[in-house]
Order: sequence, then structure tokens, then C-alpha cells
Amino acid sequence: MSDDFSRNLRSICAEYGSIARICREIGINRQQFNRYLSGTGLPSAHNLRRIARHFNLTEADLFSGHEEFNLRCLIGQPRRSSGPADQMTAAFRDQATALRPYLGFYHTHFWTPTWEGMILKGLVWLREKDGFVTTRSLERIKSPEGNLSQKSRYEGLATRRGNRIYVVEHEMMREGSIVETILTPSYRQEVKYLRGTTMGVAWQPHIMPYASRSIWKRVEDRFSPREALQACGAFPANSRHIDPAVRTFLIDSKKAGDLNTTILT
Repeated sequence: MSDDFSRNLRSICAEYGSIARICREIGINRQQFNRYLSGTGLPSAHNLRRIARHFNLTEADLFSGHEEFNLRCLIGQPRRSSGPADQMTAAFRDQATALRPYLGFYHTHFWTPTWEGMILKGLVWLREKDGFVTTRSLERIKSPEGNLSQKSRYEGLATRRGNRIYVVEHEMMREGSIVETILTPSYRQEVKYLRGTTMGVAWQPHIMPYASRSIWKRVEDRFSPREALQACGAFPANSRHIDPAVRTFLIDSKKAGDLNTTILT
């Protein structure tokens, strides 16, 4: 039975490519996974479920006879069917291990046409829930004149693919737009700053899609979530509320001419 499992696992991994990539996507230690492949160890019930979900199989499929496994699973006849929702969420499932170093609160920073010439500073919380890494983003902004304000809340999911972190969020207020952010840690163990790009839809002065450089800065533990939220707003680039590293990253984008890449529809 264990021999069939290791042979089946090697076969399905050969169809998917890099073992290192598979381990990252499942969130399993490479050395541990190698024991499963070699047949010198079997996964716990929890890890078995994660492996089966990753390959869109049942746990019984992985322990079936090797010839039967090849027939049912490797030529396109898996036992477990999946719908569009399963295919979408599969990319975000079992990400707790891969993203655990990044869990916590961050201040987000990016340019937006809604606040022309200002850096929008929001707050996002990455947390683990049922094997998923969920996000909750808040924006609290008011113009100096007091005639324009913005309160936004987003809920979403995060996943790590290779050396990039992908975040897809749904706005819970107004028209409920979709926002995607792609981030790359500067260094292997970098968790203070995450740099990348945000794509969303501006709601003022015109409703239009846009893309902007984006940088997240981890909120220090000495600040409470309430204090971190109070630090949010829309600020000029030279404001003391904007971290110098954040300012440099976003100003460089302005000089390069990609302050706001607007997609016309």
C-alpha cells in the first residue's frame, strides 16, 4: 500500500514538473516530501488531504493500485470532479505554511487617480483561516478641504507562487470592484517591505481601471491595529507620514513615467 502511494505520487509529480515548486504550492517541507516520494514515510492525515487537494484527487486515489492510478488519474479521468470555484480556490488553498513569515499587519502605499499626486496609505491584515491566507484591507481618507472622503474595505485571498505573492481582493462597499496586487520580497527573508504592483478601479474623478507601483511596509508590533489605522490617509510624497524607502520606490515610478497606467475601456 505504501509502495503504491510513493509510485503514484512520483507519477503525478512528473506530470506537474518541479518538486520544489510543488512543495511550495502545497506548503510542505521538501525533505519531508522526499520521504513520501521514496516510500520511506507516509504523510499524516492532514498532509495527505493537502496533497490530494493540490492534485485534485481523493486520498483513496493516491493509495490505489499503480496501474489503476495511471488509468484513472494520469490520462484525465480523476474520480473527483471540480467546478470553476474549485479551480479558482485551488491556487489559494493550503498556503498557511508558505505565507506564515508574512502574516500580520502592513501599511499599503500606491498612487491612484482618485487622489491625484497623493500617495494613498491603507492598512491590510494577512491572517490564516482554515488553511487559507485571507486579507482584510481598510482605507480611511479625507481631503484637507473636507469635501471628499473615502472609506473602503476589501476582503480577499493570498497565495505564493515562486518568489511572488499574489493577492486578489473584493471591495465590500460601493460597486464591489476587484483589486489584484502582485508583490516580490526584496530578499529571501525580507518581510519589512514587499514591493510590486496594484491594479484596481478608481472611483473619482472618473471610474477607470488603473495600475500603480505598490509597496507594503510591515506595521511594528508596538503599534495596535487601531493606531495603525489612524496613520492611514492620502499624503503628499514629501509628507513625514511617508517612509523614505516608500517615497523613493514610488517616486522612481513617477520619474519612469508609470505613475498611473490607465487602461481605457
